[in-house]
Amino acid sequence: MQKPVRKAVFPVAGLGTRFLPATKAMPKEMLPVVDKPLIQYAIEEAKAAGIEQFYFVTGRAKSAIEDHFDLAFELEATLRDRGKSELLDELQEWLPAAGQLAYTRQQLPLGLGHAVWCARNLIGDEPFAVLLVDDLMVGEPPCLKQMIDAYAGIGGNIVAVIEVPREQTRRYGVLDVVEDSGTLVRAKGVVEKPEPAVAPSTLTIIGRYIIQPEIFDHLGALTPGSGNEIQLTDGLDRLIAAGQSFHGMRAAARRFDCGDKLGYLEANVALGLQHPELGAALRSVLQRYL
Repeated sequence: MQKPVRKAVFPVAGLGTRFLPATKAMPKEMLPVVDKPLIQYAIEEAKAAGIEQFYFVTGRAKSAIEDHFDLAFELEATLRDRGKSELLDELQEWLPAAGQLAYTRQQLPLGLGHAVWCARNLIGDEPFAVLLVDDLMVGEPPCLKQMIDAYAGIGGNIVAVIEVPREQTRRYGVLDVVEDSGTLVRAKGVVEKPEPAVAPSTLTIIGRYIIQPEIFDHLGALTPGSGNEIQLTDGLDRLIAAGQSFHGMRAAARRFDCGDKLGYLEANVALGLQHPELGAALRSVLQRYL
């Protein structure tokens, strides 16, 4: 019987250079989509999936993330004094409990695989989730909940996947598929950013993973690969080579690539239109520009 997935890693050490100058002094993970920062969406998704421990792999100038998930005594006292109990409740309801959060540093920008490896002592000998905050996933049930439900039946390693045009394979980790049953596909390998002509498929990994802890041994032994970084996909490929099962899941969720300026703007428009208080007014505003 496989162990449950109780822990999640959030790699948040990136510099956010694609959003400069906005991210010069503010972590990109704190960029707001409507009225919540990106990191909060990821935490809420993980909580809804039953995650109990939340581990951030940070870098320099990321203290705003830690502050966001801490109590804000002056702000909360002001809201209490002014009778704004609804706002106060909203601030407190999504906070993880004391002891559920931990932080570790990735001192050097050596890639996603290295960032995940930095969390090895926090994870220990358990399967774990990885959530990339740039990929904002909107679905019901949430994307990670769908994956954990599937994991309960098949175990092993599971990644969220989408189909992309073949000319875009050089931007993603791509699955080498051996069996496709619709929602789930079984893979015999993963290739990091292959050229379109040699890509084994157009089924690509996006920022949600359930991974077995043996990956830490593989990541620790890897030399830098594509982009002179330790690639998580190379570690996943070694898990497959070692005989572990590996599946991709076409989650019933919409992905917004918030690491891209246009994708970020689209997320604000899409979620703004769904907002119970702002949606109708935003629709009216947008019509003036279209």
